[in-house]
Amino acid sequence: MTFDQRDPSSSELTRSTLFRKGQAIEQTITRDLGISLLASGDGTEVIHHKLNAGGRWALVPEQGWDALEHIYILSGHLKWLSSEKEVVLKPGDSFSSHPVQEHFIFIAETTVEFLYISSRPVFHHYSKTTKELMDLAVTIEEKDGYTSDHCHRIREFSMMVGEAMQLSPNQMHALNYGSFFHDIGKVKIPESILLKPSRLTNEEYDIIKLHTVYGRELLESTNIPHLVSAGVIVEQHHERLDGSGYPKGLKGNEISIEACIVAVVDSYDAMTTDRVYQKGRSKEEALQEILRFRGSFYHPDVVDTFLAISDRIDREGR
Repeated sequence: MTFDQRDPSSSELTRSTLFRKGQAIEQTITRDLGISLLASGDGTEVIHHKLNAGGRWALVPEQGWDALEHIYILSGHLKWLSSEKEVVLKPGDSFSSHPVQEHFIFIAETTVEFLYISSRPVFHHYSKTTKELMDLAVTIEEKDGYTSDHCHRIREFSMMVGEAMQLSPNQMHALNYGSFFHDIGKVKIPESILLKPSRLTNEEYDIIKLHTVYGRELLESTNIPHLVSAGVIVEQHHERLDGSGYPKGLKGNEISIEACIVAVVDSYDAMTTDRVYQKGRSKEEALQEILRFRGSFYHPDVVDTFLAISDRIDREGR
């Protein structure tokens, strides 16, 4: 892995590809990130990225993946987090790795544009499937009585908690996707149950609980490593420390800390969000409810961290 400030060797590549920005071969756009395939040939791809302020992007190690990966910053400031250091990349800075051997998390301090060059094709591998799943997740939440911002809030709050707890880069990467896709398994739940306005029967509730398993299976079926690793969080986010959760009734340290974070965040957002059939509780009422189940339902370290940053969450997340 190398990091160069104002790398002159990258400038020629930048000049030779920038004029193609308006002539992208393919594009994929999500709420935080837009990517455009500018050039592809002999296995090498040049992809323009526009990452909105606060958005996150990552490079992760994959078994059997030996590509040279190179980033060149065009505009804005991109904070690079590794297990050992934190660096802010600025226009003209570059980052290379061959191959990626650890998780690298990048956070946009401002809206950032950068070129990503890979010596092996990656565009379809990590863009289209993820985009389709994101659209699906938002659609499910809207059907379930939430606004389309629910998935984004769960991810944003979860990442705030994870950062405050100083999770490792690989944990943060898994949390980023696991939190967003936490309820994606509901796509396999019949709408007659998912949208039922009256109280569910025991049998119907048992079916609802399967959404955690379905979600893990759906992410695993993509065979995309960062989605596969997120599947554990998706499956466990309704587990509770005392073993009263589902689908497996896991206890204590059997539950990943990332899933424990999503459990608290999801509960808070569910309690404070206005639904079609129910007005949300106040922030204070929701925090008291979470505190009441500290150590029984919810991981005490997660609860303590969530309470400590709750003002920031309320200020920045809504």
